[in-house]
Amino acid sequence: MNDIKPLNTLVTQIKALMTQARAAVAQEVNAYNLKTYWEIGRIIVEYEQKGNVKAQYGTQLLKDLSKRLTQELGTGFSRSSLQNMRNFYLAYPICQTVSGKLSWSHYCELLIISDKDKRAFYEQECQNASWSVRELKRQIETSLFERLLLSDGSTNKETVLALSREGITMSKPEDILREPYVFGFLGVREQKPILEKDLEKRLIRHIEDFLLELGRGFLHAGQRTVN
Repeated sequence: MNDIKPLNTLVTQIKALMTQARAAVAQEVNAYNLKTYWEIGRIIVEYEQKGNVKAQYGTQLLKDLSKRLTQELGTGFSRSSLQNMRNFYLAYPICQTVSGKLSWSHYCELLIISDKDKRAFYEQECQNASWSVRELKRQIETSLFERLLLSDGSTNKETVLALSREGITMSKPEDILREPYVFGFLGVREQKPILEKDLEKRLIRHIEDFLLELGRGFLHAGQRTVN
């Protein structure tokens, strides 16, 4: 029995080391994957350019390239995947501006956004708040960017640029809470009345999404029974 505690300590230390090592390896693999996809996009664009300043996009090239690469390298080279790699390079022509904190799946979602400032905002907020891909998609679908711009009743270029550079900043207490809230994840229709007790029940069932909607810095410490 005397050896149980030291053994538990040893196991805990080894588990911590393995967890740290796996996280580091995953980060390195992710960074290498992003660089590889960026390079593939660059090769495609430069082939399309053929000495011209602007690339001439052609879907047939991607179809043919997809077929050949799939035959020789296997899965992962569908036409849509190659198009994402191409767009990845065009959106981030300087490889150093690509963040290793985000995954390829994050960038595939970001590339759907054509507005550069809007895309930059979501990219920055992904890093600041450690959003999952699922959360990124939810925030885009609920128009977080537009809601923040209109929260003071007006929009301006300076606000747009600040959001795209820094994401959401918390310079004053009211910045911690978002306004207006969007509770689409509860299945509540916009402008439809709902009783407070029913809203509370739905919020408890979706507490994680609720806290994410409130903003950063919130933690679910427990819940009480709702009668």
